[in-house]
Amino acid sequence: MPLGLGRRKKPPPLVENEESSGGRGGAPGEPGGGPGGAGGVSAPPPALRPRLVFHTQLAHGSPTGRVEGFGNVRELYGKIGEAFGIPPGEVLFCTLNTPQVDMEKLLGGQIGLEDFIFAHTRGRTKLVQVLKSEEALGLTITDNGAGYAFIKRIREGSVMARTPQVGVGDVLEALDGRSLVGARHFEVARLLQELPRGQHFQLSLTEPRRAWDVLPPRSGGRAGVPSLGSGRGTLRLRSRGPATVQEQPSAFEERAIAKVDDLLESYMGIRDSELAATMVELGRDARDPDALAEALDSQLGDFAFPDEFVFDVWGAIGDAKAGRG
Repeated sequence: MPLGLGRRKKPPPLVENEESSGGRGGAPGEPGGGPGGAGGVSAPPPALRPRLVFHTQLAHGSPTGRVEGFGNVRELYGKIGEAFGIPPGEVLFCTLNTPQVDMEKLLGGQIGLEDFIFAHTRGRTKLVQVLKSEEALGLTITDNGAGYAFIKRIREGSVMARTPQVGVGDVLEALDGRSLVGARHFEVARLLQELPRGQHFQLSLTEPRRAWDVLPPRSGGRAGVPSLGSGRGTLRLRSRGPATVQEQPSAFEERAIAKVDDLLESYMGIRDSELAATMVELGRDARDPDALAEALDSQLGDFAFPDEFVFDVWGAIGDAKAGRG
């Protein structure tokens, strides 16, 4: 039977803001919940959330704070806001064990039990005029899990690489005056891809606040945290259901997640390790590509993945199971 015959739905319109969206958005790789946190799924009861304590600092410099009792990325930002007396919306994204804007250390859906959290907050806002002189702009976009899409990678030699005002870590606030706050990363990437070649457009960007002196990386060791299993445990954050403590991904899972994340960048111009992990979970036990397609549509239908992408995901998971690549 052909893959996904007649299964495709019309992609949803761009979510421009909280009022028009009804609060869509959510943790990376999960539909639902926009900047206002209304995703149709209530937060898990406090009693079900792991009571783990993490140390945190503002990346541009601050005293050390403590956060605990959060079950997803949005709640983590709220706890960071409480710790430092700032609105949660000031937090753009977090990195683990380094205060630098290091996209390899970006906090996604998992936090190691010994990780130190650095929160990157809003810096200066800038307006940038860009000419789309090529079909591809050279941006890879990711999602902070709480309503902001930001730049994770700029391809060398691309249109954006020749635009010095644009940098890795910049949040995409608006396109030609149209708010992007609350839009998912794949929606922002789609809008940029659909701009006609030869057109000028304006981006409103907010860069992360930077310190004059770079703070040294922190290992993040903490007293009072019990040793779990091999010591490589992680707190898995989810937008649906409680956070869970689990072992680090297996070798198969790490290979598969990396492959699927590469496919997301190739097909959609986004990187999202938590989305990739969710797709690997859905595809691990799928009996064939059609079963994977049905699972993706059921859980991640907003992404409207094309059939050829689903075939490649199925192949990537199979390669990872066989230890190839």
